[in-house]
Parts: sequence; structure tokens; C-alpha cells
Amino acid sequence: MDELKRAYEKMGLPDNASKEEVDKRYTTLMRQSRSRQRENPSGTDQADFEEVTRAYRYILNEENRKASEEFNQQEYGKYKKMAGSAEKVDHFWRYYKFHVLGGIIALILVIVGINSYMDHRAEQERLAKLPPVDLSIMYLGEYYMSDSTGKQTTEADIETALLAQFPEFKRFKVNFTYVPLDAKDQMDIASQQKAMVVLATERPDIYITDTAAFNWVGPQGAFMNLDSIADFSNLLKPEDSYKQKTEDVPDEHTYGVKISGSSILSNIPIQGKDNFIASVREGSKNTDKAVQFIEKFLETK
Repeated sequence: MDELKRAYEKMGLPDNASKEEVDKRYTTLMRQSRSRQRENPSGTDQADFEEVTRAYRYILNEENRKASEEFNQQEYGKYKKMAGSAEKVDHFWRYYKFHVLGGIIALILVIVGINSYMDHRAEQERLAKLPPVDLSIMYLGEYYMSDSTGKQTTEADIETALLAQFPEFKRFKVNFTYVPLDAKDQMDIASQQKAMVVLATERPDIYITDTAAFNWVGPQGAFMNLDSIADFSNLLKPEDSYKQKTEDVPDEHTYGVKISGSSILSNIPIQGKDNFIASVREGSKNTDKAVQFIEKFLETK
């Protein structure tokens, strides 16, 4: 306290002077010192002013210390004996919270990454134990994965239902891609864009489409000319044959077969607003099984 009192005396102020008074007094003394130095450069005013500056800084430091103590008392006084610990924790969290949060997020990402890797490994091991895929099928159109009661289903449910109808096959792989003919909102537009990506990247053996999707995809050369690989004349009504022309084959040929009305469809948990049309992908490696698949639908109509 004596040192603080001496600092005020050095500045010519009472020890109860406000911070504004201290700042104003220091500015005045600084101007006076500079003025005297210009008049007498070899005088002792510079050394005297350095002492004033030290006194000024000491007063400011004491003011800051008091303000900090008052703040801590207000903030942490309620913790009583634990006030010191509470202050340290608060200061640590204030200065290092982003480091702590970053560490937590990094830890979560590591855990998620490990879990994803383990899940991927487990899925790969599960798939390795399965028999080879007999037929891969893409449902493309305004279809809905649900059973006759309206219960939501999955692609795995569809695969299971197909196996029950085709016991001669050991495994199906189903890709379900909803695509509306007319986009009514952003969701429909997104579905159409997704369908374009799927068509460019996926290569199923069988496409099952509604009329709109067939007319959209067929002219792009994605379907195989069925007249060249099978004779469905004994099973197929003329109105159930979907014919088209392509750039490579200008003559009209059958590229799709209407399988709507087959009793098999009632056992597959998919609902559609329009026809079910089966087509074989151009370049399919399971052509014989694809033809067998379509024939069974036609036999059960």
C-alpha cells in the first residue's frame, strides 16, 4: 500500500483519484516533460518522467488487479473454499474449450471410423459366405416398397420374396430406384437425378420398369433385343410386347415384356401405379437365367 501511495504522490494525485484523473494527469505531465526537454535537452526531465511512467503503470496494474479480484469474488465467491478451483476450471475451459471440443470431435470421428470399418469387414465376410448372385434386378419407376397392407419393406424383403417364388435360384440382388415421370417438387427432381446416376453406374441383369421408365430408358440402348435371345410367342400376347426402334437397330423389335397380372407379383412386396415391364440389360452375363425369370412370370399370368 505504501508503494501505491508513493506512486500517487509521484504523480501529484491523492490516493483516491479515479482512473480518468490518473490518465489525464499522466497526459499533462508527459506534455510538460516534452516541453521542458525541448527547452533544455541536457536536463534531467527524461529521468524524472520515467519515474512518473513507472508510477503510472503501477497504479494501472493495481487498478486491474482490484477489478480482477472484484470480478472473481462476484463470479466465484459463491463457491467459498472451492473458489480457487472453480476459477482455474473456468479459465481452463475459457481458453482451451475449442481444443477440448476439437479433441472430443476427433475422438468421435475415430470411433465412428473404426465402427464403420468393422461393419464393412463384417458385411464383406457375410457376403463372402453367400452363394453367387443368380440374377440382379433393378426396379425402376414409380414403384413403392410396401406389402399389400401398406407396411414398408426393404430390398432384402424383396430378395427373400423372390427366392420363395424362384426356388431354383439361390440368390437375388435387388436395386430399388424410385423415379417419377413428372417432377412435382424438389424431391422428385432429386429422384430423377439419382436415377440417372444409378443407370450410369449399375449394371443389373433384369430391369423391371413402368411404362414411363421403359419409354425413357429403352431408346438409350440399355435393353437387349429379346427377339434375338428367346421365343416368347407361345406365352406372350401381342399387346404385352413392348417394341421399340433404336439407333443401332432401326427395325422394330421386342425390348420389354409386360408381366403385370402374374400371380408372382402379388407375393412380391412392391406396389406400382402402372405396368410392370421386364427387360434384359444389353450385355447381361446371365441371359439364360434372365429369360427363365421372364418365362415364369408369363407362365403364371
